[in-house]
Amino acid sequence: MSTPAWLGAAVRRSHGEAWMLGYAFARYRQLESCSEEALAAGLGCTLEALQWLSLCRRPQGEAFTAQASAIAERFSVELLPLVQVLRRVEVLEALSARHDSAGNSGMQMAARDSTGDDEIH
Repeated sequence: MSTPAWLGAAVRRSHGEAWMLGYAFARYRQLESCSEEALAAGLGCTLEALQWLSLCRRPQGEAFTAQASAIAERFSVELLPLVQVLRRVEVLEALSARHDSAGNSGMQMAARDSTGDDEIH
């Protein structure tokens, strides 16, 4: 079976849709400075399978495990690496959102707290 001509464009569009795996994969690649080839190898799949995966809805909520398992089975990818990629992106997004809403990063606040404690004692 040949790869449809529209697949590449659809994958690029998925990078802008937070509810799609393509978005999570693009974020992961950005965070880890890795190539598509490296991500595909880490998931145990081909580049074409990675493209098809990108068009899936991201697993979420209470059904995360069942959804991730179904995706891994359907596309013959390793479940644990897939979950690790998705969870890493989720954690970093949550930290980023917390940072944006607080106006300060936790590291900056911890550094200020630590400095203040040292001056008192």
